[in-house]
Amino acid sequence: MNKAPASVWRNPVHFLAFGLGSGAAPRAPGTFGTLAAVPLWYLMAQGSLILYLSLTLAAFVIGIWLCGRTSRDLGVHDHGGIVWDEFVGYWITMIAVPVNWIWALAGFILFRLFDIWKPWPIRPVDRRVHGGLGIMLDDVLAGVLAGLVLQGLLWLWG
Repeated sequence: MNKAPASVWRNPVHFLAFGLGSGAAPRAPGTFGTLAAVPLWYLMAQGSLILYLSLTLAAFVIGIWLCGRTSRDLGVHDHGGIVWDEFVGYWITMIAVPVNWIWALAGFILFRLFDIWKPWPIRPVDRRVHGGLGIMLDDVLAGVLAGLVLQGLLWLWG
């Protein structure tokens, strides 16, 4: 069971790192964090691809600091409730994907599978890279792999 610190509701940095509070879910915070990323993806995807990529890159860079700072403040490397990395990983999965519920669901499932399974090279990176970059990087890689599979599915069925 995941116990969210009270600071999630008082500290804006922790609130963001905990995915607008979604990471405070007592069970499966990564799944709840990814679910919380979906409506934001929908809003981001309404703009141009350049805007989408810019926002995703900015969220990644900011996320390195947010996650690292929150991790240090809590004294726990990659606390389960830190889910900003899930937001960014999902958004990477969904780059240039049609905006509809079927593709949103397919991206959600693929991202969660890669994030949980952690195939090569995700697991070695997760074990070797620490701090905010380490927290972010495994989900970025899961997003890239899930995105490649999703693009393949789009090519086949799109």
